[in-house]
Amino acid sequence: MALGNLGNAIGASIGLAALFAVSSLAFTLIKYAGAAYLAYLGIQVLRAPSEPLPGSVPEPAKWGRIFRDGFIVALFNPKTTVFFAAFLPQFMEVGAASTQGIMLSILFVVIAGVTDSAYALAAGTVAPLLGQGIGIRRFGRYLSGSAFIGLGIFTAFAGARTTQ
Repeated sequence: MALGNLGNAIGASIGLAALFAVSSLAFTLIKYAGAAYLAYLGIQVLRAPSEPLPGSVPEPAKWGRIFRDGFIVALFNPKTTVFFAAFLPQFMEVGAASTQGIMLSILFVVIAGVTDSAYALAAGTVAPLLGQGIGIRRFGRYLSGSAFIGLGIFTAFAGARTTQ
């Protein structure tokens, strides 16, 4: 996710946000691609087997798939690009805007990566305590799958963009 956010930040620094500002079509295409992918992830979570077979250990997710899913979700989030386009210019000087924008983008993503990693480690520590019951796992699966689908629907139908 950090690399996807870095792509958005650098894109905003070099003008992708300007493209989104003048082209509703470009923004809409990225928005719907991201929304569809979120809904796809939610459906995949809901379709996963609810209970492991007795005595079996679930196969851990492959690192490549985890990386790909996080990268795509973060990269195709147009709201992140718009956020960086609105946030970064406040801290840049006119003469060196692109260089400063890239450096600020990298710094932001490093800090976000550290805090996101801390959240993941905390969740990994608490998960075994919460995941003892099959009902809790099933509830968590439905909750996360529904959240992905809900976010996809929200993204697809969130505020229409118009060019000015």
